[in-house]
Order: sequence, then C-alpha cells, then structure tokens
Amino acid sequence: MATVYPTSAPGARWHPIHGLLAAYPIACFTGAFLTDIAYAETYNMQWANFSIWLITAGLVMGVLAAVVGIVDFVASRRVRAHRPGWFHSVGNALVLLLSLWNAFVHSRDAYTSVVPTGIILSGIVAVLVLITAWIGNMIVYRQQAGGAR
Repeated sequence: MATVYPTSAPGARWHPIHGLLAAYPIACFTGAFLTDIAYAETYNMQWANFSIWLITAGLVMGVLAAVVGIVDFVASRRVRAHRPGWFHSVGNALVLLLSLWNAFVHSRDAYTSVVPTGIILSGIVAVLVLITAWIGNMIVYRQQAGGAR
C-alpha cells in the first residue's frame, strides 16, 4: 500500500500530527540555546528567563509529540521495520530527559542557571533535537514509512 501525502484535509487518510507537534520542541530547544548564548554575552537576566520558558514549552510540546509519535510507532509496522525509527525514538526520549534536567538547572538563580551547565545542556539538546528531526524526516520522506498503516 502506497503512502498517502494529502494536499487537502478532506478525504485525507493520514495527517502529520506528529510532525506538526514536533516542530515546537525543535524551535523551543534551539531557541533556548540561543537565549543562553545571549545571556552569556550580556548577563541580562531576561535572557535566562526566556530560556526557562522556552525549555518548559519545549518539554510540554515534546511530551505531546512523543505521545502521538508512540502511537504512530506502535501502530505502523513500516515505521518499526526501519532502524532509523528506533534511533529517532530513543534520541527524542534522550532529548526530553536532558531537557528536564536542563529545566532544573535553569531554575537556579542568576549566573549559575546558565553558565556553564545550562548552556552546555542547551547546546547538546539543540544538536540532538536537530539530528532526531533529520532522522524523522528521512524516515517519512525518503523511506516513505510514515502515513498509511
């Protein structure tokens, strides 16, 4: 059965809910890394505040994306059959765990909330989330594993 990529909502057999939800943690976690860099350069506490809000929003949306992704992963034999699907799943679980740790680090006061541990964790999470997003897109678009069940 061929994968269906709908161009319109009516009549669509597959809807990219996981991909839509996954865009938010990607933006939030990379944004948190950028605001950590801004804080390290300016020492303006508002940048550290932005970071914790971005990390928190990324965690909330990441959990929602994970729930939908797990449903897709369990429901689709084609997705489970590809080794990159496992890397994508484990990588995103690692992203969420590191981000939770990062949220606790960013809950400290002032300078210690970002430098050095917070900015290092934010950088690692940003790189990991971009890699897992790349793998996820590769699974759907190159191997055409997503979509039809």
